[in-house]
Amino acid sequence: MAHKKIPMEHDKKIALVAHDNKKRDLLEWAKFNRDLLAHHQIFATGTTGRILEQQLGFKVVKLKSGPLGGDQQIGAKIVEGKIDFLIFFWDPLEPQPHDPDVKALLRMAVVWNIPIANNRASADFMISSPLMDSAYDRLVPDYENYVARKIDLGEKSS
Repeated sequence: MAHKKIPMEHDKKIALVAHDNKKRDLLEWAKFNRDLLAHHQIFATGTTGRILEQQLGFKVVKLKSGPLGGDQQIGAKIVEGKIDFLIFFWDPLEPQPHDPDVKALLRMAVVWNIPIANNRASADFMISSPLMDSAYDRLVPDYENYVARKIDLGEKSS
């Protein structure tokens, strides 16, 4: 499959998401990395966004709570090219009522080839990468052929 380049600018558009049992971990991580995050545009779901904005002291684009559609909003922004990467501290030991939304969000991140961190270690490696503060061309499969493919509807001639 052919690929196309999607540029990420120096200042990234970062989505920060955390399940309830992981909000404290994400907040501690974000406070530790506050200066690195401050010049990027930060998006967050529901309560996470409110807490981050209060604790970090800079503007956070707040979306709906995850179970109320926030995960899907983040996924839509990934598809639209409005999110460059996702940091999602999810709780693998606690069942979530919106697990299908979480899976869909992670799927969109993979389909559109954006970096994903699901725990503190991966988030540390991602934010400390030299690519974090530079322009970067993200390779994404060119889905035009997929969209234009012929679909056999199995119609019978009369």
